[in-house]
Amino acid sequence: MLLKDIKNPQDIKSLSIEELEDLADQMRQAILFRTSNIGGHVSPNLGAVEIITAMHYVFNAPEDKLVYDVSHQAFAHKMLTGRAEGYINPEKFYDVDEYTYPEESPEYDIFYAGHTSPSVSLCTGLAKARELKKENHRIVALIGDGSLSGGEALEGLNIGGNVKGNFIVIINDNQMAIAPNFGAMYRSLQALRETDGTSDNNIFKAFGWDYIYLSEGNDMKACIEVLERVKDIDHPIVVHVNTQKGKGYVPAEKYREEFHSHNPYDIATGNLKEISEGESYSNVLKDFLLQKLEDDKDLLIVSSATPEEFGFMEKERELAGKQFIDVDIAEQSGVSVMSGAARGGAKVVYPICATFMQRAYDQLIEDWAMDNSPALLPVLLSGIRGINDKTHLGFWDIPFLSSMPEIIYLAPANVEELKAMLEWGYRQDQYKVAVRVPTYSFEHSDYDVDDDYSDINKIKIIRKGERVAIIGAGDFYVKAKQVADLLKQNKDINATLINPRFVSGVDVNLLNELKKDHELVVTIEDGSLEGGFGERIASVLGPSDLRVMNFGLAKKFENRYRTKDLEAKNNLLPEQIANQIIGALS
Repeated sequence: MLLKDIKNPQDIKSLSIEELEDLADQMRQAILFRTSNIGGHVSPNLGAVEIITAMHYVFNAPEDKLVYDVSHQAFAHKMLTGRAEGYINPEKFYDVDEYTYPEESPEYDIFYAGHTSPSVSLCTGLAKARELKKENHRIVALIGDGSLSGGEALEGLNIGGNVKGNFIVIINDNQMAIAPNFGAMYRSLQALRETDGTSDNNIFKAFGWDYIYLSEGNDMKACIEVLERVKDIDHPIVVHVNTQKGKGYVPAEKYREEFHSHNPYDIATGNLKEISEGESYSNVLKDFLLQKLEDDKDLLIVSSATPEEFGFMEKERELAGKQFIDVDIAEQSGVSVMSGAARGGAKVVYPICATFMQRAYDQLIEDWAMDNSPALLPVLLSGIRGINDKTHLGFWDIPFLSSMPEIIYLAPANVEELKAMLEWGYRQDQYKVAVRVPTYSFEHSDYDVDDDYSDINKIKIIRKGERVAIIGAGDFYVKAKQVADLLKQNKDINATLINPRFVSGVDVNLLNELKKDHELVVTIEDGSLEGGFGERIASVLGPSDLRVMNFGLAKKFENRYRTKDLEAKNNLLPEQIANQIIGALS
């Protein structure tokens, strides 16, 4: 049967094992075709083809509820539920999302699950609803690719073990998250793999779950047989399936971490189609950390399963040795480890992705902000050019991080300022410092950059003017400069140009000085408008006659957007901002 002819899972029910295996080969080719052209998650999807095909062969979705976690490994599920065109037709690539997406398929994509570890708890909720409504469908969670290391997964196993009725949790054990798994919990999974599931060191049985092991998770017949065996079970059971990440594509099998998520590549060689040789902020951060490793034996680098985002691949991690710790997909613990190590006398740097930092909200307040634990928290992939998937947006780091007392959030406007802020944040021992690593454009400074930021919240005036002051936060300072230049060019308005540097506080004294010779203050920021830096400026100036205009992103989920389109939609193009300023002044 041809992949393009599959409209729903019913179409595969009558296929033989040989036909299903041929279909799996077609799906692997489709995964490679799509990702080689537009990029995306390669190795997680290649390794999950058989188990997902078996799920749709054995269970009856959408009546039976199938939940994927992390759902970036669900490409086969999408192809088997009528969306194969998104993998074989280049014109349809962007019609199909990278993650399960309820708007795309309300029947089959029950949850987004783009962030990790919620599936067991989500399914526990589905099971309770089933019980209340006296229904009898099956409930299945596929969790893997590192998701088991997230705290919510363990919480889910704890509460889910008490579910009444059918509840099947399939562990896709490919021995990886993005990078290799580090946690001691994975020694239990290793022991189970090495003993064909018979080891007494069984974390799932310790949680009270029934358990079955499948060593050949990329064998179609074996996957179907094990799911047939448990499909009508009347209590919670874990099906532990051993799979190979990157299965069927030699470069992805060999370089599983690099091919976890990959930019467009040549299928024949695995090489990138385009190699960026330009400078990058992530390389600046990597070089900073490597230098500190050489200089300071008290440095501890913390990662939560995303070391590649700051350039720490296997070679760098080996170089760091005991000065590097990966807490797996557990940002809550990452923050607490950071705070604990800092309290114990280590110099701690914890690079964290803005979208994943959301998971650590409580620990950021309770275990860091409240505690006397100076440390450095570089925040990655924030803003409009961070990640453009709905589930991974980095729009809200300024509102939630800067709302916390005693955390200083610095926003460099260029590479020189980034280096200076990292150096200051590292060497000082009084403050808890976060640094918003720029993503919008790689810029060099055209002003003298300070090397000391202990004058907290002090704004830097780059160009003194009158009538209108434009404050460009972080990597949107470049937009503020463009707007100021447009005002001068088009209307001969000499705007004051300001780099706030701090987005966690306000320079009240300077704002009061602006009242003397300005009519309007404009703020521009690369993030959420509501609760953002600009609104705090507006709250200070609210009682005065000085008007304020704020520019940023609307409080709205966006998905797979083009940067310029989203900027235009939010009036963030320099000419749009300049025109609104001219209108306000006239």
